[in-house]
Amino acid sequence: MPFEELQDSLPQTGRLEWIGLSPERRAKLVTPREAEVELKTGLVGDRHARGGRGKRQVTLIQAEHLAALGALLGRGPVKPEETRRNLVVSGINLLALKKRRFRVGEVLLEGTGPCEPCSRMEENLGPGGWNAMRGHGGITARVLRAGHVRLGDPVCLAPDEPGA
Repeated sequence: MPFEELQDSLPQTGRLEWIGLSPERRAKLVTPREAEVELKTGLVGDRHARGGRGKRQVTLIQAEHLAALGALLGRGPVKPEETRRNLVVSGINLLALKKRRFRVGEVLLEGTGPCEPCSRMEENLGPGGWNAMRGHGGITARVLRAGHVRLGDPVCLAPDEPGA
């Protein structure tokens, strides 16, 4: 099978497990059951949702990586809020969505690249937190179609779906 066909053949459907909004710098994350996602900005109520943010409008991490991060740090699973990501999803390989169009509920996103850790991960996760997050930090995405995301929403590849 050609490489491009392999990229467009991701039959798994994931699930939205957690939503996190950072209302202001260094503030405790708000964890609603649903959130509005605006075109070209991101999640309403998240301080990072500003126009012109380009490639990093929404950040996502795999739920399965929270246990891996905890194991790398010699502890139990990392809590979603410790990673400071917007969305935690399970059941689908986020790296397979990098540079691809995908849906989270009614929202259409496009994966733009890896979500690299910041120095804050040392503070949040403890010594070695930054290095533990390398390769496990999830992906960034831009919003192609606005809408609402809700806990339990499906997460799936949408290769032929036009953007906004």
